[in-house]
Amino acid sequence: MASRGIRDRVAIVGMGCTPFGELWDKSVDDLLTDATVECVDSAGISLDDVDAFWLGTMGSGLSGLTLSRPLKIDYKPVTHVENFCATGSEAYRNACYAVASGAYDLAMAVGVEKLKDSGYSGLTGIRQVGDGTLAGLSSPAAFSFLVPAYAHKYGVDPDELKSVLTRIAWKNHRNGAVNPRAQFRKEVSMEKIASSPLVAGELGVFDCSGVSDGAAAVVVCRAEDAHRYTDTPLYVKGLSLVAGPAAGIIDPDYDYTSFEEVVRSAADAYHQAGITDPRAQLAMAEVHDCFTPTELVLMEDLGFAERGTAWKEVMAGTFDRDGELPVNPDGGLKSFGHPIGASGLRMLFECWLQLRGKAPPERQIAGVGEGGRTLGLTHNLGGGPGECVSFVGVVGSQLSD
Repeated sequence: MASRGIRDRVAIVGMGCTPFGELWDKSVDDLLTDATVECVDSAGISLDDVDAFWLGTMGSGLSGLTLSRPLKIDYKPVTHVENFCATGSEAYRNACYAVASGAYDLAMAVGVEKLKDSGYSGLTGIRQVGDGTLAGLSSPAAFSFLVPAYAHKYGVDPDELKSVLTRIAWKNHRNGAVNPRAQFRKEVSMEKIASSPLVAGELGVFDCSGVSDGAAAVVVCRAEDAHRYTDTPLYVKGLSLVAGPAAGIIDPDYDYTSFEEVVRSAADAYHQAGITDPRAQLAMAEVHDCFTPTELVLMEDLGFAERGTAWKEVMAGTFDRDGELPVNPDGGLKSFGHPIGASGLRMLFECWLQLRGKAPPERQIAGVGEGGRTLGLTHNLGGGPGECVSFVGVVGSQLSD
């Protein structure tokens, strides 16, 4: 790809994140206000200091007025963006580029969604009729194809693969159990996960992310200005978003064991960030675990495991919070649910805590900083197998040499 990147030109100097969950007593306005107030407070600034705003939401607002009205933002640019499940990350990406271009000194990205009030489960909106080639599948049904495809391609016994997916859900719920912002804060036994009612194919209830409300916000500035606002900024190392041709569902050669969009966006982000060995160089990763087989496949697409071996790494505990490369240490979509516009920024918030050593002691990753590991990755996948967008971002606590 031809992207040059903006490595070390933009810094994150403040963040805020609400609890996620069934927030019946909170409106969209409340969530936006809570997230942005925490964000500016953490940077020691006021909303008046922010030059421009990007708002990411799919179903909780239709314009920049969704943000400017509750925050009483007077006559500043507020851009509403949407890009499926990568919506929050898209807002963040655009804010970073705006600062890197020199157009603004301080920019804020905010993501919000209230799904519990909408009656929707998952993506909001109505599909276009199209030309008849789009399959009428629910999201669980579409992602359930990953399970038999992976088992068949790599010769994994279906019962063994069931144990692998169960362990992914168990890991993420275990991480979320100690996170006060998570929706589901309870460890779940492997026996209960494995015996949960089926939703689609081999996917049970605990293989699917939940539905929730929430909001998160980030404020960014030029890297050289970062220490005006905080002694512990994060630096943007790479930002990549790609949209695939959406041809997988009509391609007889597509085998449902990889997301090419993820492979491409990861390669681009790694190139920008100077990463040659992600498993060795990253301190943590927050990935889009909309379904447990998605996380499994992502471990290979993101270069954390060789093809056909991620299932073994899961069982070995490689991606546990105290493992070689912690994945979803905050609990992921499994524990937080997935308020679409907020999820990408919620992932970034975990990097904000962990890479700066600010996570609570019971959650802090011990390996951050060890062996030069000062980088974190966030990943969003929007759409379905064979027809999706993918975002990969890399941030770090230190400027590159």
